Amino acid sequence: MTQSSKSLTAKVYQDSNLLAILKRSWAFNRMLTIFVLVSTAMTIIGILGMMIDPRIVLGMPNWAKSTKFGISLTLYGAALLWMLPLLSIRPRLTQLVANGTGAILILESILIMFQALRGVPMHFNVSTPLDATLWGVMSVTIGMLWLITALGVGLVFFQKLPNRVLSWSIRLGFLITLIGFAEGFMMTSPNRTQLAALEAGQKVDLIGAHTIGRSDGGPGIPLLGWSTTHGDLRIGHFIGIHAMQVIPLLGVVLLRRREPWLNERTRLAWLSIGAASYFGLMVLVTWQALRGQPLLNPDLLTLVVGSALLIGAIIAGFLFLPRTRPR
Repeated sequence: MTQSSKSLTAKVYQDSNLLAILKRSWAFNRMLTIFVLVSTAMTIIGILGMMIDPRIVLGMPNWAKSTKFGISLTLYGAALLWMLPLLSIRPRLTQLVANGTGAILILESILIMFQALRGVPMHFNVSTPLDATLWGVMSVTIGMLWLITALGVGLVFFQKLPNRVLSWSIRLGFLITLIGFAEGFMMTSPNRTQLAALEAGQKVDLIGAHTIGRSDGGPGIPLLGWSTTHGDLRIGHFIGIHAMQVIPLLGVVLLRRREPWLNERTRLAWLSIGAASYFGLMVLVTWQALRGQPLLNPDLLTLVVGSALLIGAIIAGFLFLPRTRPR
């Protein structure tokens, strides 16, 4: 490993003191740092809300959405605060990605908490003019967020880092996250029941759904809310958007391994296999959901495809083991 590569890798492991991290993040981009603090506060408020607020919305505790979104968005923002400072090309565009992401997700966090205070659904809610307006605003900003994320993907693919493993872990994680975000658009169209009601001139409270085969609000996994009786598009969406943490983490783990036989070629191969397998998992659970099948009750076909994906990853990993290992 070259000296420049070592210095870049060291940047990943530098001072883990929370105050020092906040200072570095604030110096890099204030908007994105504020967003991480807001999403952290939303997580705490959501947890407290679930403890004291007995209201149920669509079959889940009223503050469950705030809690899980708070956790997810905090991880997302923290990952960006780690990745974006590594980019040296087009600093203005990098700041645009940071500012745009921070501003949009601060607004989304506020809207989610506002609707939680009212005890009504946030997503797909068109039951009143106010709810329809808020959902319309969020729909527009989510589309803007996808475009900003696409810009971020372009930046990381053109950025050359001395450490190829770290560079490709960020690129692949960002790319899969972009695809995972796009899965969210699959939920916004009216389902069959809603479409039939609209065609009949009836009023509907929700347009769009997470669940395939029934309306949202049925039995679900605690906190996550993923349907335990029907397909649920949120699962693939969740896996996709967290590729930005999982794939770079895999890259960091591979870099930390100091076995002499673990060369850069093997690290890159294993990173690619891990990213491909993660993407395959996202596609698998999305395909399972579109067939109306709950995550925890897969049929034989889903099990066979999932097993093939796992076995293929293991075999590919062994194929890229060095044939000779130095003592």
